[in-house]
Amino acid sequence: MKEILQDLSFEEMESLVLSLGEKKYRAAQLWRGLMQGKKISDITDLSKAFKAKLLERFEDEPVRIAETLTSSDGTEKYLFALADGNIIEGVFMRYKYGNTQCVSTQVGCRMNCAFCASGLGGLVRDLTAGEILSQILVVNALHGGTPEKRAVTNVVLMGSGEPLDNYGNTVRFLRNVSREGGIGISPRNISLSTCGIVPKMYALADEGIPVNLTVSLHNADDEERARIMPAAKAYKIADILKACDYYFEKTGRRYIFEYSLIHGENADRQHAEKLISVLKGRPCHVNLIRLNEVKERALSGADEKEAYRFLGMLEKAGLSATLRRRTGADIGGACGQLRASRLKGE
Repeated sequence: MKEILQDLSFEEMESLVLSLGEKKYRAAQLWRGLMQGKKISDITDLSKAFKAKLLERFEDEPVRIAETLTSSDGTEKYLFALADGNIIEGVFMRYKYGNTQCVSTQVGCRMNCAFCASGLGGLVRDLTAGEILSQILVVNALHGGTPEKRAVTNVVLMGSGEPLDNYGNTVRFLRNVSREGGIGISPRNISLSTCGIVPKMYALADEGIPVNLTVSLHNADDEERARIMPAAKAYKIADILKACDYYFEKTGRRYIFEYSLIHGENADRQHAEKLISVLKGRPCHVNLIRLNEVKERALSGADEKEAYRFLGMLEKAGLSATLRRRTGADIGGACGQLRASRLKGE
């Protein structure tokens, strides 16, 4: 596979242009074309000779939409094809406040959480920063967006992969996606979801990129959490909470806990009370999720009555909590499901 031009910062792109014998202003033309979601070969204000030089070294189209599924609620799920033949997926969700895109950070995942399809085949490889960014660029262009008037207004790093397990590429992506003059998505409109890799949570806090930190908690008991999340064997909840406190101290951003409600596992009164005892008084929000069931996993989601009962207990105790609107259930909305089915030839 060739290099990914979208990995570069604007300053690096300027250096590249000069090294190829072109005028410095060509970097702005190249940068703008890429931010519009164009292939290198489709950027019309660059000469054929210059584009030929670029294409000797860089992929023309690092990410393309290979398949689109549309839900009855308007949610769109994409199967993205990468230049090396791997596939990943993403989701485009419409809300009153704007449009949110869920992006992947790895091909597969090695966290192997018991409720998630992303880890079914293990980790294949990390995505580069440019491959993460290109998912947004092509979907923004698909919906008629431009760098000045984006169709994608919010981003969540909650697709396949653990963002902090691909730390360097994730941070480079965050800097490039939020820089002025590019696609320009504010860090405050970006959420990064982690299963709780504590050392990298501290490192992220020190980066000066105030994204919304979201921790996949799913159980407030260490032993029970480890049954469904193998990473919990390495990082205890008390250590995760300390890292969250540090993140709040450094960024001023309250942190969010994702809690997938699993019938018979973590959705009863006992588990609500345990969650309350652990989180009460903290500058956090709890995002409850009715599990999108994965047929390869032997877990089922809580029903609507069970979910709202759990939410009511948290709210009565004074916790900030919401029940996430369920989207894309009829198109395999949970991360990893579409990729897993296509790899099996379904």
